[in-house]
Formats: sequence, C-alpha cells, structure tokens
Amino acid sequence: MPIPSDMSKPVRKTAKLHAYHQLLNWIIDGTLQPEEKLNDIELAQALGVSRTPIRESLQLLESQGFVTMQPGRATQVTPVQKDDINHLLPPLASLQALATELAAPHMTDEIIAELEATNQQFANALKAKNFTEALRIDEQFHQLIIDTANNPYISQIVEMLQAHVRRLFYSEKIILRESSIETHAKLIALYKAKQTEELASLMTDNWLYTLEEL
Repeated sequence: MPIPSDMSKPVRKTAKLHAYHQLLNWIIDGTLQPEEKLNDIELAQALGVSRTPIRESLQLLESQGFVTMQPGRATQVTPVQKDDINHLLPPLASLQALATELAAPHMTDEIIAELEATNQQFANALKAKNFTEALRIDEQFHQLIIDTANNPYISQIVEMLQAHVRRLFYSEKIILRESSIETHAKLIALYKAKQTEELASLMTDNWLYTLEEL
C-alpha cells in the first residue's frame, strides 16, 4: 500500500479529523486506489497518529461510501462507478440551487466582489488548461454561495456529495467547460441586480450539463 512520506504531521486539530481529511483526499485523488486494501497500522504510522483515530475515520468514510469494512477480513477503498454521476448530480444540483436562492438576501458587495475575483481565477486556470486547479477554484466559487446561504444541513450534505463528484472528476478526467465562466458571471449579475427568479434554474443547469456530456 504506497503512502506518501513527504507530508507534514498533524497540527493540533483532532487526530481523527486530521486522519479523516487526509484519507479522504487520498481516496479522491487516487493515491489510495479503488479496491485497494487499507492497513490501519501503516496508515497510523504514515499520519503520525494512533490506530484509534484511523479506525474512527475509516468508519466515517464507510458511512459516506468511500470504503467498505469487513470485520476480520479487509477494509478496502470502494470502486469508482461512472454511473454514480447520475445519482450524485441531481440532488447536488437541487441543493446548490436552493442555496443560491437562500444566499440572495445576504449577498453583500464584498461577497460579490469575492465571487468575481474567484471566477476570474477560475477562468485563468481553465485557459491555462490547469484543470485540477480549475476544479478546486470552481468548488471555492460555489462554496462562497453555500456559506452565504448559512444553512448547516445543506452545507454538510453538499460537502459529502461534492467529495464523491470530485473523485469522479479525477477518475474519469472530466474537464470543466469554459462556458461555466459565463454562467458564473450571469449568477453574479443576477445577484447584483437583485433578480432572484432565474438564480435556481441557472445554477441547476450549471451542474447538470455534465450528465449530457457523459
């Protein structure tokens, strides 16, 4: 089980939280391959923590569908199923659309300016064909809206769904379209004009285009 050795040891956030986020990132980017068997002793040594937070993290990852645990046998990374995109994107699109509407009354000039700056960074990354960076910035753009909506339940569910989508993007090498730059700009324009009627449908379309391409 290859594990990177050139990583920093945990800062004093909880060992469980550190282990969970690191394992999730490794599963998403393919460092831990689909169906790879996981050894909690090796993972604990690599992350500089005890086996307890590793086991707790793996249990959480199992509940979210990233690993399967068979007591007495093996813990494995779940396989990537391309068809899962059909199950992931519709609820994610609906929640993102709802958040887009909920954020409207709280959208300040400062947040709008941050959205504009983020969209410009997104455009730069796409034009440079740095698709990994573009995906990260695209998530940052949408997270600004989620945060502004200020609904913890939407935020938690979106975070989990988004992690699965991110894994599929890495695995299937899905490339974000440059038309997303224009869609982001339209969303910003609607916020500026306080025209909320089209926000939800525009955000929904922004997420569901991937289904048409696949």
